[in-house]
Amino acid sequence: MNKNHVIECLRFALEAQLATAQAAAKTAYDTAIHEENIAENKYDTLGLEAAYLAQGQAERVNDCHLSIIEFEKAFKTPTSKQVTIGSLVCICDEDENLKWYFIGPLSGGLSIKIKNTLVYVLTPQSPLGKLLINKQQNDELSFTVANNTTLLEIISIS
Repeated sequence: MNKNHVIECLRFALEAQLATAQAAAKTAYDTAIHEENIAENKYDTLGLEAAYLAQGQAERVNDCHLSIIEFEKAFKTPTSKQVTIGSLVCICDEDENLKWYFIGPLSGGLSIKIKNTLVYVLTPQSPLGKLLINKQQNDELSFTVANNTTLLEIISIS
């Protein structure tokens, strides 16, 4: 897997998230200030609810901007022999299934598809991210989810 290609795809995905958040924020703002949402009495809360939604969407836009800034820092991190923020990691499980992870500063759960292969963003705060940080190629790990333990091996780090 080419790390530079992964980085470009992540940039595109982050920009797409930002565009979606901006569109949602604009829609929420327009709804909040629309004349039909002016309260007619003290029990009419539609306008207030729309304002809260607009505020939440604005915060989401700010989070997207922050993700882009933090990822740009991570993209510039030099390749290390240990898993760090900015590492592209390939892991093999007991059934010899390969999974690819980009260790990112934020946006855990984001995934991109490259040539029918999914690359998932993990943060160091996630359970698997915590386990991977500072590990090296060929290290074997034991990962438990819901009382189900899986043995993993780090195949590559770039």
